[in-house]
Amino acid sequence: MLLSVVVPVHRIQGYLRANLESVLGQGPGELELLVVDDGSRDGSAEIAAEFAARDPRVRVLTLPGHCGAGPARNAGVAEARGRYLLFLDGDDLLRPGALEAITGRLAASEPDVLLLGHDRIDWWGDVSAPASVTSAPASVIPVPASVFPDPEPVFPAPDPAIPDTRSEVPAPAPEPSAPASALGLPVPASALGLPVPASALGLPVPASALGLPVPASAPSAPAPVPEPSAPASASGPWAPEPGLSAPEPRPLAPASGPPGPVPAASVADGFSTATPRLFRRAFWTAYGLHFTDGPYEDVLPVHRATLLATDAGTLDTLDRICVRRRIRRSGTFATTPGRHHFAILDAYERLLAETDNDPRIQAARTRHLRAVLADPGRTAPEDRAAFHRAAALPGSYAVHRAQEAARAGRTRTRAALRRRKKTLRARVMRAAYRTDLHRPLDPNLAVYGSYWNRGVACNPAAIHAKALELAPHIRGVWAVSSRHRDLMPPGIPYVIEGSRAYWRAMATATYLINNSSFPGGFTKRPGQRYLQTHHGTPLKTMGLDQRAYPALTNGISFEKIVAHADQWDFSLSANPHTTEIWDRVYPSGYEHLNLGYPRNDIFFTATPEQTAGIRQRLSLSPDRTVLLYAPTHRDYRKGFVPHLDLERLAHELGPDYVVLVRAHYFYGRSAQLDSAQVVDVTGYPSVEELCLVSDALITDYSSLMFDYACLDRPIISHAPDWAAYRASRGTYFDLLSGLPGDTPGAVATTEDELLELFRTGDWRSARTAELRTAFRERFCPYDDGHAAERVVRRLFLSDGE
Repeated sequence: MLLSVVVPVHRIQGYLRANLESVLGQGPGELELLVVDDGSRDGSAEIAAEFAARDPRVRVLTLPGHCGAGPARNAGVAEARGRYLLFLDGDDLLRPGALEAITGRLAASEPDVLLLGHDRIDWWGDVSAPASVTSAPASVIPVPASVFPDPEPVFPAPDPAIPDTRSEVPAPAPEPSAPASALGLPVPASALGLPVPASALGLPVPASALGLPVPASAPSAPAPVPEPSAPASASGPWAPEPGLSAPEPRPLAPASGPPGPVPAASVADGFSTATPRLFRRAFWTAYGLHFTDGPYEDVLPVHRATLLATDAGTLDTLDRICVRRRIRRSGTFATTPGRHHFAILDAYERLLAETDNDPRIQAARTRHLRAVLADPGRTAPEDRAAFHRAAALPGSYAVHRAQEAARAGRTRTRAALRRRKKTLRARVMRAAYRTDLHRPLDPNLAVYGSYWNRGVACNPAAIHAKALELAPHIRGVWAVSSRHRDLMPPGIPYVIEGSRAYWRAMATATYLINNSSFPGGFTKRPGQRYLQTHHGTPLKTMGLDQRAYPALTNGISFEKIVAHADQWDFSLSANPHTTEIWDRVYPSGYEHLNLGYPRNDIFFTATPEQTAGIRQRLSLSPDRTVLLYAPTHRDYRKGFVPHLDLERLAHELGPDYVVLVRAHYFYGRSAQLDSAQVVDVTGYPSVEELCLVSDALITDYSSLMFDYACLDRPIISHAPDWAAYRASRGTYFDLLSGLPGDTPGAVATTEDELLELFRTGDWRSARTAELRTAFRERFCPYDDGHAAERVVRRLFLSDGE
């Protein structure tokens, strides 16, 4: 057996079930789960017994009373049979795919200690990664190199196919008296190109006279961890238990396969007891490692094992998040301040004594004690001076308090400085924008945007590409957020939202094309033509129809929604259903363009060779069935939480299938999934290409189903929370009715029903084909591969008709 997972249990009933399910739901693998009941008086023991009754991999050990986490873990070790030990708290979670990744890493290197990456989840459900964890999941499909921009210029070097727009920026005016850094600008203030002096910007005095405080210098970097000392001899502090021989040092075998991403944990992380790790059981027992009684029971064995493995060259890391630690609000040792936390001092004194005052332990001790001192959940304010003295931390406590106060003061000063700089910069930008509004419109300039400034995508991207072909005199520039500038393809001109170049472009462009909205509240000028392309056919309620669901519209200004619609000249539609809805929920005087969705043209024009090339880039073999899983977001939930056990789905389908997972863009660029058969493609730049390479779509309520219908391939609706979704947001028709035109194909409301569809082949039956045909006829009547051409000719080449 490979792995023994030891879980001590005491007053953890609210979290234990999820913990055990996370371990047992890992799929095939050699593991046992040892649940140690540490005299818990809540329902934890009953929960553990329930799991043991239905799964032979679970064993429950019962201690005679409450002994503490240390003795409970030691009891688990005594009964363990696996080659490796993993200690989890009862509220920890083992992340999906962790066992498979661990198994592969242990097969490659067989370390004595394996550090695992981890993240944290608080009581609000917000997930954060430790500062040391810098890697992305190993199977995240990287964005192709072609989407990364030149790092510096807003307008890239001229491209033969893209006219240069830099000539539109006027010669710079004299530089204001304040340096650009005071304005928070990345370029000299002279680059603003202001045609008027600073006094005309509403500033009563030169910016340099505003008295902005000088930002404090950055704090110095922490001292590096001392270099490891040479391992002591077998008769020194590292001697094994009497009667046992120390394991021979075993250099790690090199990992097979291509290099992975930046490690999620490093050797330095080994000197943090928060970092989860595996221990080779023979190594653990040979050195007589054991958890101590009382608080901070892990300090001695964890640090000692890490030093032993480091000196023997048998410490390794796994480059992925395997464990999710839970930050509890109350009711735990870590959230109960008091003198009992002084026990950490005794733990480190014992460790230092057993390691001959190893300097690496001294460094780890100082870091750990400073963290405990600063943690209000551990050290009460009235105990901090005593703790500082007892810990013999460098410097006096008075100096420590002064340093903390100074750091807090610098933080407040920097925050105030940022606010004042932001205010000043906004005033300068707004004044410059008002001046630019008096400039003539450029008849050949178009500004594009998509998904709230996330980059080149969707209908605007298809229109831009076709405009370069049919209307080369139109110079296109994209509005993009600074957070997403790395997604801009090379050679595509862009401006950063809120920048001087952005406001100049918004003031002077004749054409504005977006699938959402432009930031900052721009002024629509007479003569400007604004095309709202939208980004999907509505299943859920939109616009003014959302007023009937106030629980999810808190903070939404329906007046602003209507005012935004008043700026549109054209509204693009993919089908009569959409036109009807937009006409009601965005009431204004724009013209409907019933021309189809340009982003769907690729579904009709892509060649088999192009599709094969995309599959090759995604490392998808031609003989595998590719399922695209693309659920939508939930207004009532933060973060991506799939309603499917994707590892189970992939396992049940077998190796002939692969599941591509595309999380909604609201959830960022990664779905945090990792497996050989489950591939995270959230960060892949083109969802249309993902549709092309897939053989079927699994979704819940995503508008992607309407576009995918153009391909005439199976669409499976997995709708486990349809009633809740309809009640919370409202929908325009019943997706699960089974009526032609409403339901696109096979339907499953549970995971088991979905698996049954694939086992029986009903996911692509004659009945589902009939439903798909009716669905396509209703929602794809305008899509034929020429929508972009129709839009370009209507918007840019129609002479204003």
